Amino acid sequence: MDPVYLGKTSALPTSPQEAVLDYVPNPRAGTRYLVRFAAPEFTSLCPITGAPDFAHLVIDYVPRDTIVESKSLKLFLGSFRNHGAFHEDCTVGIGERLFREMAPEWLRIGGYWYPRGGIPIDVFWQSGAPPEGVWIPDQQVPGYRGRG
Repeated sequence: MDPVYLGKTSALPTSPQEAVLDYVPNPRAGTRYLVRFAAPEFTSLCPITGAPDFAHLVIDYVPRDTIVESKSLKLFLGSFRNHGAFHEDCTVGIGERLFREMAPEWLRIGGYWYPRGGIPIDVFWQSGAPPEGVWIPDQQVPGYRGRG
């Protein structure tokens, strides 16, 4: 595995399709554990109006042979800044891509979207039933009351 971004100066990809996610060997292969990434300042664009949308994303996964390299994940998530897509498409698309490419034992994503037009939209996706014997804590993002 030759990382594209790790240890290199890297520009923000112009789109999620252009972004490359790097995966590295799991340093604890054979041990079942949970990895969590929280992205409280995720941004994308409304595909109709072009207005910015903001979310707090929480990605949990139980790795198998590889883990996602965090710098490439940061750049991938940042590539949505100029990408027009509905909340559901962004959230589910991120989860499905990570699951397809990394092939973890299990993955879930919570997209806690801040309201526009007075309605917050929260989107959840997971690859299947949570695995037995792994501590999977609550995502700890409160229902909207000025999330903060």
